[in-house]
Amino acid sequence: MMLQSVSCCNASNAWYVQVHKLMLQDTARIQAYKNAIFSCVEYFKDKVVMDVGAGTGILSLFCAQAGARIVYAVEASALANIIPKVAKENNFSDVIKVFKQRVEDVVLPEHDKVDVIVSEWMGFYLLHEGMLDSVLYARDAHMKAGGKMFPEVAELWCAPCSLPDMYDFWDNVEGFHMQSVGEAWRLQKSQQPQIVDITGSDLVADPVSICVLNLNSISSKDLDSVSGKFVLPTNRDGKYQGICLWFSCVFPCLDGGSHGTVLSTAPTESPTHWKQTVVMLPHEFVVEEGMPVAWELRLHRSAVGCRQYNIEFTELDPEAVKHPVPCRCYMTKCVVIRTYLEQKEDLSEEGEDNENEDQSDDSCGNSDLASV
Repeated sequence: MMLQSVSCCNASNAWYVQVHKLMLQDTARIQAYKNAIFSCVEYFKDKVVMDVGAGTGILSLFCAQAGARIVYAVEASALANIIPKVAKENNFSDVIKVFKQRVEDVVLPEHDKVDVIVSEWMGFYLLHEGMLDSVLYARDAHMKAGGKMFPEVAELWCAPCSLPDMYDFWDNVEGFHMQSVGEAWRLQKSQQPQIVDITGSDLVADPVSICVLNLNSISSKDLDSVSGKFVLPTNRDGKYQGICLWFSCVFPCLDGGSHGTVLSTAPTESPTHWKQTVVMLPHEFVVEEGMPVAWELRLHRSAVGCRQYNIEFTELDPEAVKHPVPCRCYMTKCVVIRTYLEQKEDLSEEGEDNENEDQSDDSCGNSDLASV
């Protein structure tokens, strides 16, 4: 077989297909969207749906299978040429209509409005190289009032972690200590966020939320920067070597409550192609359970309207920042406050118990009088 050299165009197309093959093999991702759609069939039955960034068309197929009347599959890449073929081989050509363009350029037939917007827009650490700006544009331009966003809420999380694969290797390289090389390597790596697989056992503190995005109301301007200052007590003895970031997304549910399908990229959940993002510290800290760890994290766009985000990480002095109340760390002020609150709660519970006993005695007395 004669092989030809790869042109830039073919290389680009091959890259798209390869990336989307990886995404189709992401079981946690696929099943979350499938479960979310088919647990809410009433939102899709005979409805008009828009799939923003349709890719291979897998989400469009789910929507069509759930009974959608029309699915507008919007895809700007060369994959848009494949979606009609995928729709045809699954007998959905009359349902799935493809727009090979950016959603910002889409004009729907007769200025139609959609009932549901479905999109897998999330990037690394939720926002980096994601498509949320385009999804919000689609919401404002093409969705009916009261329409449904799939997903509808996204949350970004972080927690201190250990990074044994990035530290321990340098302790023994063919029997030699190479911590000096490791330190130089980590200093270089700490200049950029690293996309790696972290396990739940690598976390040295409970996670904290950085931000919650309500896709029904948030604006693109709200995404220019997200930040927070955090102080957490470690939950075990270990090594603090970095900050781990991940995200979760919640889909609508039929009763309108908060118990819809959840797609989580947490270290404690099944692996996804997003993995986790870590900000590596150039130097590790040995910690013991209850030790406070404090830091500030800021994510901001690289430029106005840009989909790339920079991360700014700053270590903070736990003694100089405000702790949550109650705080489970071992600092004296937090122990005193925690003890006071626990004693106050005990006294309150004791008072309620005494009040209940008094009411019980009164009830018995009234019963005796009534029987005389």
